[in-house]
Amino acid sequence: MQLTDQKYYQKNLLLTSIKSFAIWTFTLTVCFLVVGFPLGFVLSSIGVLITIVLHTIMPASSVLLVGTIFLILNALSVLVGAAILTIKRVDPQDVTWLSWLHGDAEPHYTRVYASCPLTCSLPE
Repeated sequence: MQLTDQKYYQKNLLLTSIKSFAIWTFTLTVCFLVVGFPLGFVLSSIGVLITIVLHTIMPASSVLLVGTIFLILNALSVLVGAAILTIKRVDPQDVTWLSWLHGDAEPHYTRVYASCPLTCSLPE
């Protein structure tokens, strides 16, 4: 009995870890695309400068080399961040600023209809 419970726990832990890693990867990718846009602009500018310098050494493949390196570094930063958060067992549902991710968004406004001042005080 105890052996089956242990196998079930390990299987459930593995699935939970994979799910958490996938959610963190998605979340960090979205955050990097939306919030990190200015950082992406700075990284692109640095990449262009590096490409110009490398163009004197290897004219044909400097753009390809620098572009590939920057794409790999961006992907690795997202994957390493997701792996660290998964290893530390940070559950995405416990993070307060991720309410948009699991559908618990609280509306910050109340609906006001144009006819409300005329009809809201009328008894039904």
